[in-house]
Amino acid sequence: MKPIKVAVIGVGNCASSLVQGVYFYRNNNSTNGLIHDRIGGYGAGDVEFVLGVDVDARKVGKDISEAIFAAPNCTAVFHADVPATGGKVIMGKILDGVADHMTGMGERGFIVADQPEATHESIVAALKESGAEVLLNFLPVGSQTATEFYMECALEAGVAVVNCMPVFIASTPEWESKFRAKRIPIVGDDIKAQVGATIVHRVLSSLFGARGVQVEKTYQLNTGGNTDFMNMLDRQRLGSKKESKTEAVQAMLAQRLEDENIHVGPSDYVPWQKDNKLCFLRLEGSQWGNVPMNLELRLSVEDSPNSAACVMDAIRCCKVALDRGEGGALIGPSAYFCKHPPQQFNDDTAAQMVEEFISDTALAAE
Repeated sequence: MKPIKVAVIGVGNCASSLVQGVYFYRNNNSTNGLIHDRIGGYGAGDVEFVLGVDVDARKVGKDISEAIFAAPNCTAVFHADVPATGGKVIMGKILDGVADHMTGMGERGFIVADQPEATHESIVAALKESGAEVLLNFLPVGSQTATEFYMECALEAGVAVVNCMPVFIASTPEWESKFRAKRIPIVGDDIKAQVGATIVHRVLSSLFGARGVQVEKTYQLNTGGNTDFMNMLDRQRLGSKKESKTEAVQAMLAQRLEDENIHVGPSDYVPWQKDNKLCFLRLEGSQWGNVPMNLELRLSVEDSPNSAACVMDAIRCCKVALDRGEGGALIGPSAYFCKHPPQQFNDDTAAQMVEEFISDTALAAE
């Protein structure tokens, strides 16, 4: 079986963890850490990275295998032996992809390459020449115009998309219809972590409701030291991110909370944490006899590897949808793997929808 050819927009920490993981699973007979061993016959090692797009001088022009370890990336190196992929990182188009403060943060921030920016035509040509089948969008939070630029490129090039960040494409009918009309699959929006702050918050919210406890107030505070948290110091870039995370939790509550009683979102940038993310959760509610109770939880994860398992499954779902000639938003995979899908379902239902999607693929292959 030929590997799935993948292009990456934004060769940052998430891309680093994903690429390392592909070679880890290719070289190790292990299913530990995978949500699914195989989808449509494709394993976690059956991916080839054919193109990278970035704007940082320390990455542009390098092979993807080198760029993933370049600063300001700071995620865990769990598989350093990544051979040359043959996929080069080309200069992208900046637009709103680089917040002003990110260029004044030294080595920890972005150093924009002194090269001509890409055009729509050059990105489309690069996607076609690389043979990319699936495009991953790892642009920074708040990159609305830049994301829309690359989505138009993907549509023209006929490339499926996994939209890993909170600009609403799959969940916006106008955009989703463009993908459906061209029979191009998309999974989105805003990738979940494997076991991260939002999925834990959702599960606990569902548990409270299932056990008859009315959630009255809740917060989720997150700190980290990677470029994602640095970028989010500009609060004006957080609108869609806060909406994505908040709605993911609200959808699981038995009764929707007033805005003043729910806070979900990034809290602060702590440089020494690097790619470690700390989450502090609190849920307050009332039990039998209206007696109050509360739950507090602290979660510590390496942020970027925590998303990779969901991204890997989303890539494979896009590929099998391409193989079957399906286009538009993949409803089940989007609901299970993303925070802001076109349709919200509880996680058990979404998981079952993914299994049905995979089963349909297996039946089609027989």
